Amino acid sequence: MDAETLILVTGLFVLAILSGMLGLGVAFAAVPFLSLFMADLVHEVQPLSLLLNGFTAFAAAIGFARSGLVDWRRAGILAGATAVAAPVGALLAQVVAAEAIWSVYLAAVGYLAYRLFRPVTARSDRVCFRLAVLLAIPIAVLSGLLGVGPGFLLLPTLVLVGVEVKHAAAMNAIAVTPPSFTALIPHLSTAVWNPTLTVVLLVAGVSGSFVGARITSLYVPAAWVKQLFAILIATVTAYRVVTVVL
Repeated sequence: MDAETLILVTGLFVLAILSGMLGLGVAFAAVPFLSLFMADLVHEVQPLSLLLNGFTAFAAAIGFARSGLVDWRRAGILAGATAVAAPVGALLAQVVAAEAIWSVYLAAVGYLAYRLFRPVTARSDRVCFRLAVLLAIPIAVLSGLLGVGPGFLLLPTLVLVGVEVKHAAAMNAIAVTPPSFTALIPHLSTAVWNPTLTVVLLVAGVSGSFVGARITSLYVPAAWVKQLFAILIATVTAYRVVTVVL
C-alpha cells in the first residue's frame, strides 16, 4: 500500500468513527475527502461514497441496536420514504453541474450547523415524527443529488423537530441504509471503480462506523451529540472550501 492510499484509508476510518458516533453513513464527509484523491465527482466520488454510506450506516445501526436504541417501526417508515425519493436526486446529479452541486452542499451544511447550536422547539412525539416523515422526502432528493445519502440532513432534521438525539442517531442509521443503495442505482452504468481500493475502504469504513456507534451508545452524553455533529459538518465544509480555494 503506497503512502497516498494509506492516508486515504486512514482518513476514511477516522471519518467513519465520527460519522458512526452520529448514526450517519460516512458519505457526507467522504465526498469532500475523496475529492482530494479523485477528480471525477459524479463518476468516481459519488458512486463510491454512496456504496460506503450504505454499509457504514448499517454498521452504525448494528452498534446502536446492541444498546436497544433503535425504534424499528419508525426507522422502517423513514427508510421507505427516503429509499423511494433518493434515486430522483441521483438522476438529477447526472445533468447538474458539479459547481451547482457543491453550492447546494455548502448551503445545506452551513444552515444545519447554524441551527444545531440553537435551542430546539419542544413538540409532541407524534408531531415530531410526522414532521420528520414529511421532510424526509425532499431531504432524500437533495441528498441523492449530492451523492451523500440522506443521513447528514436527516439526523439534524430529526433533532430539530424534537426527537431525542441518541434515538435520532439510531433511527437515522437504519433509515439511511436503503436509500444509499437505491441512490447508487442510477450511477451504476457510468461509475468508475477501483475494486481493490473499494474493498479496503469498505472494511475501514464499516469497522470505524461500528466503533463510533458503540462509543456514542455507551459513553457520549446526549447533550454532546448535537454539538459534535454541528462541529463535524462545519469542519468538513471548511476543509472543502479551503482546498477548493487553494
